[in-house]
Amino acid sequence: MNELSGGEAMVRMLQAHDVRHVFGLCGDTSLPFYDALYRLDHGITHILTRDERHAGYMADAYARVTGRPGVCEGPSGGGATYILPGIVEANESCVPVLGITSDISVGGRGRYVLTELDQEALFRPLTKWNAVIDRADQLPRAVRRAFREMTTGRPGAVHLGLPFDVQKEPVDEADVWADEQFALCPALRTAAEAGAIDALVAALEKAERPLLIAGGGVVISGAMSALERLAEHFGMAVATTISGQGSIAEDHPLAVGVVGSNGGTPATRGLVDEADLVFFVGCRAGSVTTERWRHPRPGAVTVAHLDIDPAVIGANYPTGVALAGDVRLTLEAALHRAAHRGGQEPRRDPGPSLRAALADKAERFEALARADDRPIVPERVIAALQAVLPDDAVIVADPGTPCPYFSAHYLQRKPGRHFISNRAHGALGYSLGAVVGAAVGRPKAKCVAVMGDGSFAMACGEMETIRRLGLPVTLIVISNGVFGWIKAGQRSGFDGRYFSVDFGESDHARIAEAFGLKAFRVEDPAELTATLKKAVNGGVPTLVDIVCQPLHEAAAPVSEWVA
Repeated sequence: MNELSGGEAMVRMLQAHDVRHVFGLCGDTSLPFYDALYRLDHGITHILTRDERHAGYMADAYARVTGRPGVCEGPSGGGATYILPGIVEANESCVPVLGITSDISVGGRGRYVLTELDQEALFRPLTKWNAVIDRADQLPRAVRRAFREMTTGRPGAVHLGLPFDVQKEPVDEADVWADEQFALCPALRTAAEAGAIDALVAALEKAERPLLIAGGGVVISGAMSALERLAEHFGMAVATTISGQGSIAEDHPLAVGVVGSNGGTPATRGLVDEADLVFFVGCRAGSVTTERWRHPRPGAVTVAHLDIDPAVIGANYPTGVALAGDVRLTLEAALHRAAHRGGQEPRRDPGPSLRAALADKAERFEALARADDRPIVPERVIAALQAVLPDDAVIVADPGTPCPYFSAHYLQRKPGRHFISNRAHGALGYSLGAVVGAAVGRPKAKCVAVMGDGSFAMACGEMETIRRLGLPVTLIVISNGVFGWIKAGQRSGFDGRYFSVDFGESDHARIAEAFGLKAFRVEDPAELTATLKKAVNGGVPTLVDIVCQPLHEAAAPVSEWVA
């Protein structure tokens, strides 16, 4: 019997699943695994990060742009706790990420060994599946299950704990193999049942003003073409959630853009309220998308709902047509059924209301996008980036100041994953690390991270990672010296009683230069477009520090503030 050590078996199992990149940070309990990565010929590039949290964010963004499971790793104790934010964000966003944390030896449990904690209990509520491997002979089966769990059904994040002594114990080499179909996501797709598909087609044929709201499941499933063709067949307007951006090109005649409380506008909300049938596709119909279940109003409209997870269907709305299955397969089946039913001719025009709503939205935006105010208004930043970035650029936006502006006003002209924001839990500090994963996963695309200065301070150490790797990414800091989202909430909901939200200003350009990035600072709006063009096309890591209007003074497309 040929044997491998547990650490070697882990490397070979990752290799067998066609893993090409691992993001992580070293620690004492990881030494056998690292030694195996050093000695074996495996074709895996290990990317050393400066923080386990950002290793998770990098794996998350890598998975979003490649369709491959992202892999991150870290050591025991503090490393295991630091990696949690990336794991839970990926899991709740239906992104396949494998988090590997090394651990103290099995034989040391209960003896007050440094960094001891119950990793299985820690990760259980935050992952789709989770195991600590107590014996080396369990390792190959555990890894195979991890990849099955990540990529089948509702995708998500998984965790494997790898104790120090297990990394050194023998594993039978004959048990080290993988099923290739679980190296990509989604795997083992299943469509909704035929009767539900027939009911959907009948409901769409009957509706006078159908509206489809596409969530992140459309892009994860690769259902963009099927969605566009189905929408065109029925003359159905298509709105998206923030995570669903890329479900349809936003310059398509049927595209509404983002709806909801974060990135939606009164004009696009009107289209939701006018619909007589709302078809939720690959989204949960959650609080942001529906403005706390007020648009559409429950019971006032026919609802059809398609999702890979049956548990989300009917959770928030009475559902007339429920379809549980893979989005792409189900939409393709619906399109095929509609084409063969005969009867009603396809409708190509959803009516003048869509064009009027988009014109109103564009007019309001463009008036601000031309403003010469100082500090620079955020709309001007969006317009400048729209002018300089190619259509296939990848934008990673933190969930604070950047997210509503990009969701509402930056036009995604290509379907597919070109916009990323951590919408599940909204932790600040995401984009600076995540853009590394996006750039590694899609090296030919221009990758840009946009963040507030609060987020920048939480993540700036990863600029060393960016410089070390020589990634030609651009970091954009919306600099206003405040946790703007919270201050805007204090203004709108608490009569402007501002408390503990303002912090000192920093020269982010100088900080970036100290890390070795080429950096720019912009205070004059007339210099903005030219500076961004220079930064984006420089071919080296860059940062642009833009002094901007604080969010509580701006006209952000966030419904509770507008009200």
